[in-house]
Amino acid sequence: MTSTQRWPEQGWAFLQLLLVASVSHAEEPVCRQRGDPENPLLSKNGDIILGGMFSFHTSWKERKDTYILNFRDLQFAQAMLFAIEEINNSTDLLPGVSLGYKIYDTCGSVARSVGVTLALADGNENVSVPSKTSCTKHAYVQAIIGETSSSPTIAVATVIGPFFISHFATCACLSDKTKYPSFLRTIPSDYYQSRALAHLVKYFGWTWVGAIRTNSDYGNNGMATFTETAQQLGICLEYSVSFFRTDPYAKIQRIIDIIKASTSKVIVAFLARADLNVLLPEFSYHNLSGYQWIGSESWIFDSQTAEMDIHHILNGSIGLSIPKAHVTGLREFILNKKPLKSSNNELFTQFWETLFNCKFKELKSSSDIQRECTGREDVTGVQNNFIDMSLMPIFNNVYKGVYAVAHALHNILSCNKTCNRNVQLDPFMVSFLLVPVSVCSEKCPPGTRKVLQKGRPVCCYDCITCAEGEISNITDSVTCVRCLPEFWSNERRDACIKKEALFLSYEEIMGALLTAVSLFGAYITIGVILIFFKYRKTPIVRANNSELSFLLLFSLILCFLCSLTFIGQPSDWSCMFRHVAFGITFVLCISCLLGKTMVVLMAFRATRPGTNVKKWFGHTQQRVCVTGFTLIQVIICIIWLTTSPPFPFKNFKEIKDKITLECALGSAVGFWAVLGYIGLLAILCFIFAFLARKLPDNFNEAKFITFSMLIFCAVWITFIPAYISSPGKFSVAVEIFAILASSFGLLICIFIPKCYIILLKPENNTKRNMMGKKAPNSL
Repeated sequence: MTSTQRWPEQGWAFLQLLLVASVSHAEEPVCRQRGDPENPLLSKNGDIILGGMFSFHTSWKERKDTYILNFRDLQFAQAMLFAIEEINNSTDLLPGVSLGYKIYDTCGSVARSVGVTLALADGNENVSVPSKTSCTKHAYVQAIIGETSSSPTIAVATVIGPFFISHFATCACLSDKTKYPSFLRTIPSDYYQSRALAHLVKYFGWTWVGAIRTNSDYGNNGMATFTETAQQLGICLEYSVSFFRTDPYAKIQRIIDIIKASTSKVIVAFLARADLNVLLPEFSYHNLSGYQWIGSESWIFDSQTAEMDIHHILNGSIGLSIPKAHVTGLREFILNKKPLKSSNNELFTQFWETLFNCKFKELKSSSDIQRECTGREDVTGVQNNFIDMSLMPIFNNVYKGVYAVAHALHNILSCNKTCNRNVQLDPFMVSFLLVPVSVCSEKCPPGTRKVLQKGRPVCCYDCITCAEGEISNITDSVTCVRCLPEFWSNERRDACIKKEALFLSYEEIMGALLTAVSLFGAYITIGVILIFFKYRKTPIVRANNSELSFLLLFSLILCFLCSLTFIGQPSDWSCMFRHVAFGITFVLCISCLLGKTMVVLMAFRATRPGTNVKKWFGHTQQRVCVTGFTLIQVIICIIWLTTSPPFPFKNFKEIKDKITLECALGSAVGFWAVLGYIGLLAILCFIFAFLARKLPDNFNEAKFITFSMLIFCAVWITFIPAYISSPGKFSVAVEIFAILASSFGLLICIFIPKCYIILLKPENNTKRNMMGKKAPNSL
């Protein structure tokens, strides 16, 4: 069962009265949604034209294609017509100059509002002149009155040329003259209302409250100011939820569930009237009574909302309203059908039929059950919100807006008893609407903060640009706010932008070069393996255990390829894998070298009479030696990964306006244990190779191993200070360079000379040549 089916009977009765127009006029063309705005709904020629924008029709939540007549905005438009008629009949204000108007229906659509604005500001239209010939003249309006809500007002004020005066758009954001220089209003900003509501809550001692807001510029900005002030006053928000009238029912149910589950008994409702009117029946159905409501001006004094509250959910609500006002003669004008009928007969017909729930004879079909309209019905006798004058303060705002424009035009045209008609009017000349500027210091724009000038009054200050990493996004800010760690200030210092993430990637030149060198080293090693495999039965390959030679070449391929794991954006698995792969492959490599060096020494010792060394260092023992040395490194890595493994880390300190993505070591002891073990094996290998350096030349592989270990140790000794001092991704590049340099050193020193003999000096690849020329010196 939907929410609408569960409404109380009284609620449906009221809704039917409100939406009766949708029954009779669902197909009315007055609110067709088209790309271009339609002709003005109300218009009148005059010497000077004023524009008007009101939402005469709005869509119903349950039927977005059905538009209903909005009495409220119709009354606002009538207040504008009343003010224009008064001015035209005045001999003191704009004498001899008539004001005309073009009033459009925006139908509650932001897109339509923008289209209407462009039509009013720049439209060239065909008009009839007394000679009955057709010509085109500029239809510029000098100012635009209207737009009740903040969101369409913001859209309109962004693109508008003429001055735009709103009677009910209260969003504090519209006070920013750098963004909305042509916007004015006859109602205070929500900045003051939001702060006042917070102080009102504090006054009653309520420190634990909930909040509901309209999900629009009006609600979001208003609630943001309330929240900021509430926090300063020590008030805590248990929850803060948003809602818009077109949201699905599930969103309403979620809000109800949150309220029911809460412990706070005070609800601050910064809601547009239309949004609260959608929520209120559901609140009634779920009996959300017993709460103290704090209301914004949009609904707190609205009689229609009070009429809908049949279960008295909102009883005892408090809030701030617009000061009471009275405009002499306006009530009588609104209730007089003649002005509306003379301006637009189609609109009058729809209005009259909706007001009295009847049908005019010429529009009535045989199937209509509604009574026939006579046109002589008594407006004062009807009971609905059209005759309700509780919105007189807002009518007064419209009235004051028109008069403000008229007084500005009076000054521009230098009117006394007559007006100077030779003045070429321009929409921007209505700047005469503004109080003269008299300030000690100009307003500080966003991106700056105010600093008082020493020895001068508080009105005198300098505007200081916010420091790097700090912003101010409002005018006349007294402080700059530091951006969150992952953000940095833009050049104007008025917004925080996400920092650029830095890491060594495959796409950049350095990453691509290191990748190419790594793959090149791997391919060269594979080439050596193929050469050794082809000539595996030759003496030079068989010498010093060919099995260890192939295992060493395989481990070198892994050493070249493990450097690729250091390139790319760090992740959990890559941070752990890169260090483990590096540690294990290099230990495997050096273990093979250590085995080969020991083979050289043992082979020489085995030639002495009476020695039995060979049986203690055969192929099986060599395999066990390599496996054992490697297994120790595997155990070290397992302990490291299980206790405190490496992990991706965002470094915000190294480069202030960028994020350096790194792999934190986790346990520094684990990292240096891996490196230290590699270093220990390298030193042992170097010692054994050094001891075997004076063996017979043709048999001696040890001197090449000695050279390779010298290069290996030199590279890694210089690596440590270079790694520590290199910033960000360059430390990763240093580590990759050390891996590649030491790998190439081992490959070149140990295997390239053998390949040279195999390929270019095959005559030296004999057992006789391998077995020696001279006796060795004593060790």
